Amino acid sequence: MKIVVIGGTGLIGSKLVKKLQEKGHDAIAASPNTGVNTITGEGLKEALSGAQVVVDLANAPVWEDKAVLEFFETSGRNLMAAEKAAGVKHHLALSIVGSDRSPDSGYLRAKVAQENLIKAAGIPYTILRSTQFFEFVGGIVKSGAEGNVVRLSPALFQPIASDDVVANLAELTLAPPLNGTVEVAGPEACPMDQFARKFLAASGDQRKVIADVHWRYFGAELNDRSLTPGDRPRLGSIRFDDWLSRNAVQS
Repeated sequence: MKIVVIGGTGLIGSKLVKKLQEKGHDAIAASPNTGVNTITGEGLKEALSGAQVVVDLANAPVWEDKAVLEFFETSGRNLMAAEKAAGVKHHLALSIVGSDRSPDSGYLRAKVAQENLIKAAGIPYTILRSTQFFEFVGGIVKSGAEGNVVRLSPALFQPIASDDVVANLAELTLAPPLNGTVEVAGPEACPMDQFARKFLAASGDQRKVIADVHWRYFGAELNDRSLTPGDRPRLGSIRFDDWLSRNAVQS
């Protein structure tokens, strides 16, 4: 089966392409780096020719509210039009757990807009909403850093290893479209500030983590439902402590 992975050279995309190729599929990594651009349309027609499935992992290079919305809307419209022309049978997109529960976040509003485009396009689809990746906990810590302290929300947080996200994407890629949304999360939830303390301790970083209920994540204040999945999510198998022990941590 020919499968085109939009954003196929990024963290998730590169792993997914490799996994699908190992399973014997013709998986194509499509990104501006490989001559495929969903904003300009460059290379889309050629990449999607003969494809049965498209996996959309595209991510905006900008974070300002208006720009990120324009990115996902433009990318989504161009991609859907190209898929219809190519006769693609399944569109699988990676989105974010809680994106519809944080209206103060411009980035998450843009992800909701992307989901709505997918649902309205008329192409059979599956949306996988994931919690944040372990690999980005360091970036979250950095975003809360103020001198010798780190301020982060104490809201519940249930991040997941990227390898677990890839495993779920691969399974859904090869399954019939659900025409619905499923969630995937890590195996354990605890306050975000506690994850940060574990991350810093693993690298010998002595900075103090302070729980601050007003700290903003992508522009939104958090509560215990903001970043955690609903009932019966798919769960990854890799625990954060085990991931930390296997990965060099740089704070």
